[in-house]
This record gives sequence, C-alpha cells and structure tokens, in this order.
Amino acid sequence: MAKHPLAMALAKVIIAAAWADGELMLDEINDLKRLLAELGQTSGNLALTAEEWAELEIYLHSPVEAAERARLIADLRDLIATPAERQIAINAIDRLLAADRVLTPAERAVAQEIHAALDHDNHSLLHQLGRAFRLALGIRARGPNREDLLPEFLRNRIYYALHMRLGVHIDELGVDQHEVYVLALAGGLLARVARVDEEVTPAEHDKIVAILEEWWHLDHARATLVAEVALAESAASLDFFRLAKEFAESTTVEQRERFLDALFAVAIADGELSGAESAEISRITAAINLPHDRFVAARMRLPRQPGKRL
Repeated sequence: MAKHPLAMALAKVIIAAAWADGELMLDEINDLKRLLAELGQTSGNLALTAEEWAELEIYLHSPVEAAERARLIADLRDLIATPAERQIAINAIDRLLAADRVLTPAERAVAQEIHAALDHDNHSLLHQLGRAFRLALGIRARGPNREDLLPEFLRNRIYYALHMRLGVHIDELGVDQHEVYVLALAGGLLARVARVDEEVTPAEHDKIVAILEEWWHLDHARATLVAEVALAESAASLDFFRLAKEFAESTTVEQRERFLDALFAVAIADGELSGAESAEISRITAAINLPHDRFVAARMRLPRQPGKRL
C-alpha cells in the first residue's frame, strides 16, 4: 500500500488530467512534476516517496483514457476526508490546466468532470458510510487498471508496452509467457544496437524483424509489431541495466552467446560495423554477464569486409 494514499491518488488524477488532449509533452511533464513536488513541500501528508514517484511513471508512459480516468477520480473521491483536502485537489487540477494558458475543449471537459465528481454529495452520510466501507475492505473503483501490470512495467517496459498494445490478445503471438518476456528483452537490446547511430535504417529495422521471425517463429506481422514496440521504447528512457540484467537472468549462457551473433547481424545490416556499434555490443556483452572473449569470438565470426580489419 502507498505510504501516502491520498497523495498518490491525487497525483494519478493530475496526470490523467494532463493527458486530456491525448498528448503529454516534455514541458507538461516537467510542469506536473514540479506541481506535485510543491504540493509535497506545502503539505507534508502529500509528499511522495522515491518509490511512489517511480510507480507514477506508468501513468506518464501512455494516455489515460476516459474509463481509466473515471476510476482514478473515483478512487481520489473516496480518499478525500475533509473539505480542505477536496479544495487542495481542485486547486491542483485547476493550476495544472491553467499552465497551458489556453484551455482546450478536452481539457475543459476533464476539469468539469473532476469538479463534478468531487462536488457530488461528497459529505452526505450515505457517501461517508459507503466510503468507510470501501476503504475498510480495500474495495477500489471498477475500470481499467494499468497497475495490474506494474511489476512488468518496472522490470520489462517493452513487455508492458506489448501487453498494452495487444491486451488479451498477447497470447496470439504464439509463444508462451516466459518466451514473450525474453522476446521483449531481446528486442530491446537489438533496438539499442540499431539506435547507436541515432537513426534506425530500413536495413536495421528489417534485420530485427527477420531475427524475431527466425528465432521465435513469429509471422512477419507480429515480428514487425514487436520490433516497432522495441524501437519505440528504446527511444525513450529505457533502463539499460535493468533490461540487460533481466535478459541475463532469463536466459542460459549458451543462449546469450548465440545472441551476440544477432546483435552483430543488426550492426552490419547496413553494410559495415561502426566503432560505436562495436562498443555498444561490447557494453551489452558485459552487462549480460558474458566475458569479453565471447564478444571477441562473435566479432571474429563476422564476414570479412574488403579493406577493413576486424
């Protein structure tokens, strides 16, 4: 359970409100983080721990749609115990949306939704009895809840993104859950190599797809989906060391040694191996708990390039 349930509930609603127009730009993320930090400074019971800040990242990852927003608002409403807490919540929402200067119709509608929910008979005896009952039994409002996948989000963000894209259809990838997990980790590491030069070439993209097809027996459409999710997530703030650690713990030494060939295949897909790509694969080799001589052996297996020394 969160150390500060009201603070977490309010933070989630604030983030949901920021997603009102379906986009969340970097400056908006910075504004809302600043607002949440200031709330913690001015009211001790609204201060968030480092772990709670990390959990909130799941709501910054992708848009919060109407049904999930309604659930978050209902949870917040249940946790508000006094008129003062209600006013703090209302002021925080209004302040966040006012930061945009020009309120869009979508933002105005979300503000009205939140105001109406928090104003609605909030202190009637019936509501207070229902609130006490729900809190005592830990009953949460119904609706989509991405926090069901919070462990996956924290450990393997590509698997989480795949799950969010495919939902209940993730089984249609045709591989068991453990293999989907490893597949997502592998996709992330392949994507890192492709992104070393800051631009993913069509040849590198196609090579990642081909490796996923060959190694995990995915059809072309599913392999392309996994590759695109991995490339998209690798462009964001993906935790490299967690990614590599999870891959190392989920595979055998023999599988990881063979995987080095796949990393080099992506690196040379556009015709040659750059120094930056070689250095990145060396870094990955160490991070997945393989000795440097395994990197050297895999590099020596590359086809010789005329006029080039390996």
